[in-house]
Amino acid sequence: MENQMFCFQCQETAKGTGCTVRGVCGKLPETARWQDLLVSVVRGIGTIADALNTANVDYDHIGTGDYLMDALFTTITNANFDDQAILQRVDRGIALKHELIRKSEAAGITLPDYQEVKWGGEKADYLAEGNRESILRNTDEDIRSLKELIVLGLKGIAAYYEHASRLGERNEAIVLFTEKALALISNPEAQMDELIGTVLATGQNGVDVMALLDKANTSTYGNPQITKVNIGVGKNPGILVSGHDLKDIEDLLRQTEGTGIDVYTHSEMLPAHYYPQLKKYKHLAGNYGNAWWKQKEEFETFNGPIVFTTNCIVPPTPKASYQDRVFTTNSAGYPGWKHIPVGADGHKDFSRVIEIARHCEPPTEIEHGEIIGGFAHAQVFELADQIVEAVKSGAIRKFVVMGGCDGRMKSRSYYTEFAQALPKDVVILTSGCAKYRYNKLQLGDINGIPRVLDAGQCNDSYSWAVVALKLKEIFGANDINELPIMFNIAWYEQKAVIVLLALLSLGVKNIHIGPTLPGFTSPNVVKLLQENFGLGSISTVEEDIEKYIL
Repeated sequence: MENQMFCFQCQETAKGTGCTVRGVCGKLPETARWQDLLVSVVRGIGTIADALNTANVDYDHIGTGDYLMDALFTTITNANFDDQAILQRVDRGIALKHELIRKSEAAGITLPDYQEVKWGGEKADYLAEGNRESILRNTDEDIRSLKELIVLGLKGIAAYYEHASRLGERNEAIVLFTEKALALISNPEAQMDELIGTVLATGQNGVDVMALLDKANTSTYGNPQITKVNIGVGKNPGILVSGHDLKDIEDLLRQTEGTGIDVYTHSEMLPAHYYPQLKKYKHLAGNYGNAWWKQKEEFETFNGPIVFTTNCIVPPTPKASYQDRVFTTNSAGYPGWKHIPVGADGHKDFSRVIEIARHCEPPTEIEHGEIIGGFAHAQVFELADQIVEAVKSGAIRKFVVMGGCDGRMKSRSYYTEFAQALPKDVVILTSGCAKYRYNKLQLGDINGIPRVLDAGQCNDSYSWAVVALKLKEIFGANDINELPIMFNIAWYEQKAVIVLLALLSLGVKNIHIGPTLPGFTSPNVVKLLQENFGLGSISTVEEDIEKYIL
């Protein structure tokens, strides 16, 4: 039976090999088809842009780069389920592609004879040319695996780049690399050695894009500070903000100031509370709920409107009461939900959201208490003397980086049990929504240092790389892998992929990922990662504690 679709980009992909009937995420076959089409358009544009770059032909490089980043971000897991929104990007891409082709013709450039470049623009032609399952077009599983590792890494880069660019930070070198990488994966004759080199270069650009976003966030909102965040509710109506985009929550906070409406963060927006320029808004009331996958029941009890600034959408049930009060923006989208565009001044008008909130009941309390975070690299450096002394005295024996993503699989209880089983002299360094597996546990502290140090969002894994490099310098280690740090990373989607590649590019070895190895890696590629980087998978809590901690 012919597959209705094929997608294996997330950790929960069916049977660990690929969704072929309907996405576990809720993605329908037709949506998967249009996302494949959009990626094909992106590959064609990247290939042509790379040819123009090589020939030093002048064109709208910023516009092309912004389009590529938005389009790639749109196809990330759980970001956009709206066929019309995806096809509008396809149409914009086709127009851009024709414009770039005209530029290349005027410059006398002979473009590569790749399928993505040749395709003329009619959607029916795309499907007729056998692109329906473009991933499987590469029949060599190792070549296919390396190409997918690159393109999924590029999707992670695109997510972080878009956030940085919305705060005015861009990096032309990252865009140039993205275009070059797209040209390579479009090449049917691409060889293993070149693809392996590009995988590592993707990781290096992952480090650069996370540094870019860190600069954008901290220069705009200040360095994160140690902060206690309320997880209960107040008496005012509220607006719940999910996703990752700090500029959006800033716009919303400004527009709700003095209205009597509280703003709450959800899932990966929790770290907004750590930034000084956002903390100053007194109606930033707290964090509501847990990781993204619990949203259906938590959105019901929140009672007010919800704004998705990025991915992490779970399709609602047909009877979900909250459907009429959900908004999307940026690269996110869902059919029937209202979308908030960016204004000409770069800001957004949230008046429709605010008007709905005025008539809503306050959130229903589902828990109470506080959680603590704000341990990004600048804050950790302020505690450096205290931390170094604790390590030298033996009070802290080891650090475990447990960043990454959370997900629905029952096997993810491993991370809660692992955190609980760690000896009392081990500190957890975390970022991303994986922390919701253990950030509400009472794990105590070591000489006043909390045993769970939360740096922030998934992109703030960059902080732990910076901290590790600083500790290498302080302790005079020859290699980052000599430090008492274990990496036990949970992954789900493509931002976790680029975090992993970034760590590998920095020379970090013996990283363990789970709850399963990626379905897009062939046995030979897994073997290559194991032999060169010591990449491994989790086993049982008891075995992993015994082997890597004790």
